[in-house]
Amino acid sequence: MKTILVTGIGGLTPRSITGIIRENHPDYKIIGCDIEKKAVGFFMKGLLDEYYVCPRCTSPEYFPWIEKLIEKKNIDYAFVQPESEIVEWGDYYEKNGKFPCPVFMGSKKLSVSLKDKSIMADLLEGTDFIPKTIKVTQENPRYEEVEKVIGFPCWIRATEGTGGLGSLRLADLSSYKSWLFINSNIPEFTVCEFLTGRHLANEMLYYNGEYVKGAALECVEYVMANTAPSHVTGNTHFGRFLNEDKINEFCDSCIKYLETKLDVRAHGILSFDLKEDSNGNMKVTEVNIRHMAYAGVMARVGFDLIEDTIKIMEDGNADRVGRDQYHHYEKPYIFLRDVDVEPIILDSEEIFDDVISIV
Repeated sequence: MKTILVTGIGGLTPRSITGIIRENHPDYKIIGCDIEKKAVGFFMKGLLDEYYVCPRCTSPEYFPWIEKLIEKKNIDYAFVQPESEIVEWGDYYEKNGKFPCPVFMGSKKLSVSLKDKSIMADLLEGTDFIPKTIKVTQENPRYEEVEKVIGFPCWIRATEGTGGLGSLRLADLSSYKSWLFINSNIPEFTVCEFLTGRHLANEMLYYNGEYVKGAALECVEYVMANTAPSHVTGNTHFGRFLNEDKINEFCDSCIKYLETKLDVRAHGILSFDLKEDSNGNMKVTEVNIRHMAYAGVMARVGFDLIEDTIKIMEDGNADRVGRDQYHHYEKPYIFLRDVDVEPIILDSEEIFDDVISIV
C-alpha cells in the first residue's frame, strides 16, 4: 500500500485528483493538507484518510512541517498543486539537491517563468504565441501605451492567480482607470488585445524534455458567469472535448520555444489556456505548471494524466506511460459542471436535441 500526500486539498483540482486516485487505487492511503481549516476536502466523506492544516508555503515553518509529516506518516510521494507551493518545492530542490519526497514537477526556473503571466509575456514577446501584451502596475498604469499600443477594447487580468482574477473587458480609458481603483489591492496586471474566438485548454505531460502526451478541450460556458464582471470564472459549466491536433502542435511549439529561451527542459504537467482571435489564430493566455481543473473529467473519458503521474513517481521514469502526443477521444464527449455537484459527462451534444419543453 502506498501513502500519498495531496496539498491544497481545499481546491477543486486537488479534490478532483484525489477522487480519481481513490477510484483507481482504493487500497492507497491518502493524506490531505491545506492552510485553511475550513478546506472543503477535509469534510468530504471518503475522500481522505487523514487531513492536516499546514503552514503557508512561504513560512519558515512550512518545510520542517512537511518533512516531519513525510517521515511520521511514511509518505511515498506527493501531488503538490498550488502553484506557489510548486515554486517553493522547486527552490527546496535547488538548495538541497532533492525534494522532501518524490514529486513530478519542473524546474524552479520554468515554474517561476510561467507562474507570473508578465514574465511569460516578456519571454514570448515578439512571437505569434501571445496577443499584444503589456504589464501595468498601480504605480505605473501606462495609460497612453494601453490606449495606443494595445487599443480598446482590451483585456485586463492579474499577473498571478487563476480563476480569472481581476479579469475584465475594458471598453475605454475611463473603464480602465475605474478598474484599477476598484482592484487597488492587486498590485500588477497584464493588459492585452481582446480576443473574440474560442477559449481552449490543453493539458500536456513532459518528461525530461520529451513531449509524451496531450489532449485538448473547449471551455464554452462558465459556472456562475453572471457573478463575475468579466463573465469568466475559471470554472467551466459546459465544455467540449476536442480532437484537433493543431492545438497540441501549437502548445508544444510554444514549450519548445520556452525551453530554448530559458535553457531548461520541460518536465511535469503543463496546462494551457488559449484564446482564438477573430481569424481563428490561437494565442496563449496562461500556462499552468500543474494539472488543470479538468484533469478529473479528462481521466473519465480516457485521458488520465493523474494515473500517469502516479506511474512516474512510483517508477522514477516514464517507461510505463503510453506515448500519445495527439490524443483523440473515442466519442465527441461533452461535460457539464456546476457548484456542489459531480461533473456530468455525455457522449455528444446530440442529447440536447432530445430535451423538450412541456407547456
